[in-house]
Amino acid sequence: MSVVRNRKIPGFYCDSVRLMLLQRELAALPGIEDAGAVMGSAVNLSLLADAGLLPEGGSPSATDLLICVRAKDEASGREALQQVERLLESGERTSGGYQPRSLQAALQMLPECNLVSISIPGRFAADLAEKALELKRHVFLFSDNVSLEDEVRLKREADRQGLLLMGPDCGTALIHGVGLGFCNQVKAGPIGLVSASGTGLQAVASALDESGSGVSLAFGCGSRDLSDEVGGLTTIQALQRLEEDRATGAIVLISKPPSPRTAARILDTARSLSKPVVVDFLGQAPPAERIDNLYFVSTFSEAARQAAQLPEDRTERSAVDSAGFASGQKLLRGFFSGGTLAQEALQILKIYSPDVQSNLSGSTREEQAPGAHWVLDLGADEFTSGRLHPMLDHRLRIERLLRSAKNPQVAVVVLDVVLGHGAHPDPASELAPAIQETRRVAAADGRRLETVVLLVGTEADPQDLEKQRSEFGRAGAIVESDCRSAISHAGGLISALNRRQPAETDVNLLPLDSPLQVVNIGLEAFYQSMIAQDVESLHVDWRPPAGGDEELASILSKMK
Repeated sequence: MSVVRNRKIPGFYCDSVRLMLLQRELAALPGIEDAGAVMGSAVNLSLLADAGLLPEGGSPSATDLLICVRAKDEASGREALQQVERLLESGERTSGGYQPRSLQAALQMLPECNLVSISIPGRFAADLAEKALELKRHVFLFSDNVSLEDEVRLKREADRQGLLLMGPDCGTALIHGVGLGFCNQVKAGPIGLVSASGTGLQAVASALDESGSGVSLAFGCGSRDLSDEVGGLTTIQALQRLEEDRATGAIVLISKPPSPRTAARILDTARSLSKPVVVDFLGQAPPAERIDNLYFVSTFSEAARQAAQLPEDRTERSAVDSAGFASGQKLLRGFFSGGTLAQEALQILKIYSPDVQSNLSGSTREEQAPGAHWVLDLGADEFTSGRLHPMLDHRLRIERLLRSAKNPQVAVVVLDVVLGHGAHPDPASELAPAIQETRRVAAADGRRLETVVLLVGTEADPQDLEKQRSEFGRAGAIVESDCRSAISHAGGLISALNRRQPAETDVNLLPLDSPLQVVNIGLEAFYQSMIAQDVESLHVDWRPPAGGDEELASILSKMK
């Protein structure tokens, strides 16, 4: 009959990798059916109970090491527990020499350290990351279970100081050829990566390597970075660093679906860069193949393939001309006769701003959100009841144009004009004069009103495509033949007009240059990885503060 035996070693801290190896070696001993080696936290005790290995009696603390075995007989269990010291010694650290017990001591031994790698339990990680930032070091924060409040606080402080904080819950990064956390050995090359998905970053980096290209820098941001609470702080800073990096020719941005507001902020930053950026927001349909310098894809293999082609495709982009608009002009109005064109315009506009409303869902009306951007399908039932379709009758759009001209907040108006048999025989004869009038009304009030016409038709259409284009152009409109181009122009303007003003004093990004020198605190496997990559590194012999008594640790922290 099986027996369960256990041993408690008070105050003996082991990291999770070392415990896993110890557990595996115990389970491999003769006569052992199952084994557990854990620190005595409540969660771990629950896991032992589920496995039928929970020791009877006593109340172990979180800093007690618990060794539990289920053996086929008493002798096998007793023999396994007697092997514990030997197994612990065989798993002792192989770094050699003195190991500091604190970050401060480690930095005295390695004063040129420029990055601190932290992989201790999350409840202790935030304080240590804060200390590293205070000491002006970049941080790779592998630890999970760090509170959202702590993450926001730490990233704002890192941003203020020009330091990079990757994480929490950051699984991988590649800094000038040095892999941090879980990282593949990939060729050096011209592609920079920014990712809130660790395995996604690895997949794209590996695909680039296989394609014959390579990676310059790869920054992990942590799984919550693109939430509204965090606001993409690390992602934005990583994009800025890749913009400045001479070895980077193109950038790949990877994330699980971000919040719409943060996505717009991230994409606004990406569009401001001089380098092409491939965007892969997992699970979201690409809004377009390309907008400005942004290339949208939906899979990791597409991201790698597209990026590998881009460093040689450095087309110049014209700057957005936002001169002439008055203070307070920031809104867009889109008046469409086709619902599908309105839907495509709405999808692309979301790249530039999350605050775009529409009647396409049938649930919201203009008067409910007068201060938002609006895309209206004027061919919807609510507008055509008792009226001709707007492809035949332009009066409703002319009314909306003049109303927009009188609104001091409206800066851009987009119209679709669809030619062909059955449509209005000469749309420009009615709409072009209305566009001229809107420009005159706005100018009389000291404002500029930009009108973009999406002109859809062929040379064989009865309305004479070139005549229509010419008349709209003479009226002062920007005329485009595809939705992407029309909305790129309009979206670029509203993005520029709504962009936050930079701080009076910009913080310089502190360099993260090669060669790296790393202080590792937590998983010793990450330290061994540094040694294997010939990185000058130190491992801190970390122990939970106050012996793991969190209440006492909190008191001691407040006394400092």
